[in-house]
Amino acid sequence: MSNLRPIITICGTTGVGKSKLSIELALKIAQGIHGWRGARIINADSMQVYTGMDVITNKVPVAERMGVEHLLMDFKQPGEQYVVGQWVQDAIKAIDETHRMDMIPIIVGGTSYWIQHLMFPNRLPTPGQTLSDSVAQSIANLPPELLELFNALPEHPPSAASHPQDAMLLHRLLTALDEPVAQRWHWRDTRKVMGSLRVIKDTGKAPSEIIIEQSKTALIPRYRTLCFWLYAEPSILNERLDARVDDMIKEGLLNEIKELRAIASSPACSSPDGVVAGPSDESAVQQTDYTVGIYQSIGYKEFHDYLASAEPSEKVFASAVEQMKYGTRQYSKRQIRWLKNKLLPAIYSANGGGDHAAALLPVYLLDATELGDQWTSHVLNQGERIVEAFLGNETLVDPLLLSERAREMLTIDVKPTSPTEILRARKKVVCRACTLDPSQPFMVEDGSQWEAHRRSRTHRRHASRDKKMHGQPVNRRVMVHSDIPSKVDAEDQHRSIV
Repeated sequence: MSNLRPIITICGTTGVGKSKLSIELALKIAQGIHGWRGARIINADSMQVYTGMDVITNKVPVAERMGVEHLLMDFKQPGEQYVVGQWVQDAIKAIDETHRMDMIPIIVGGTSYWIQHLMFPNRLPTPGQTLSDSVAQSIANLPPELLELFNALPEHPPSAASHPQDAMLLHRLLTALDEPVAQRWHWRDTRKVMGSLRVIKDTGKAPSEIIIEQSKTALIPRYRTLCFWLYAEPSILNERLDARVDDMIKEGLLNEIKELRAIASSPACSSPDGVVAGPSDESAVQQTDYTVGIYQSIGYKEFHDYLASAEPSEKVFASAVEQMKYGTRQYSKRQIRWLKNKLLPAIYSANGGGDHAAALLPVYLLDATELGDQWTSHVLNQGERIVEAFLGNETLVDPLLLSERAREMLTIDVKPTSPTEILRARKKVVCRACTLDPSQPFMVEDGSQWEAHRRSRTHRRHASRDKKMHGQPVNRRVMVHSDIPSKVDAEDQHRSIV
């Protein structure tokens, strides 16, 4: 049996009941399961770390926490940046303290990549003092325009919608410094492009180099972890999410958004302690970076036009509500994709395959599609039995036998593990035929998405137009930031590798 200390994690989409389950399990452990004195809940929701703003961040009201202590919640100011590395350090301290109290840490939240980095150490880039040989050579070869940009990266990524030239320039810079990683990001995804550039700036290494280095070391977990994935069928969950948005509006969502707008326009936002900067007028609200701090919360940007209007209309309000509902549903989809494509493969890799029930990191899907009595039988009762067996080092039930839905969702395709496969995954290509403005290339993911695009009516129309204009299809196999074409097969004529 492993000497690693035990923790429990609860992941899942927004609105599925993670907080409810965590409180119920904490109360069960407090009854004295296998000598443990109780449990403390450690928040792993990147928005709930901020003080106040309880409605927009969907915090469990204090009265409903049943006396269970919640940590890493309500302790950062709304405009402040708080990133994964900081949270992991704080979570480790909270876990150590909880274990010293003979209590079980229950880590709960929808920010699954935070939980993943807590479970697996040494996977976050660390600051470096020197440049790797390849990065040093790449920087030496940068043209003056890109070198100037690298030496003075913007504090926040530009909007590709309003500043497409700036976005493309960032992508050109990343391509020059780390082409394999640049090929994975759409030029419009300035947040990821900027993130990769920041890794180079902070570590002195190209992200692709870091991926190769990490692939040489096995995933070794930090704790003996019982993982719960709380899941609800999307068709049912979406109805709940829509209803929750309506409830949030009734509970004062707009007042909280007005408070955030006031914070964004306050001179205090320009303080040097990590708080988001901005002038003290409405222009600051207009320039708010929606990828920073609590301003990422779904609802803030969606209601911008309504609250900024001198004469807000019911039509604009209804549009904002629908945008928030749509954004929430899309966020839920992204959370599921991360769990299936990132967290589960990492857990299975660390477990080394074999017997799921005997794994060091057992992972269970609890079906929260139905509420009421179904919650008690399918979620609470099953969860309590699994926790009791886990803490008692007893034989665990096979996760795939818990339910048909568990078998379906926990069975995943083999994901790429070699550095080459990882870097080639999700590579973007440019469709030259559908690029109407060369400064804003039309990009699509290689593979099935490209094939679907190639068969689309729009692509066929553009390709036919180009053939009439040029007498032959447009060559596709050129780098997006290069004007030099290369030889390609006939079927590849309209696509360019990014």
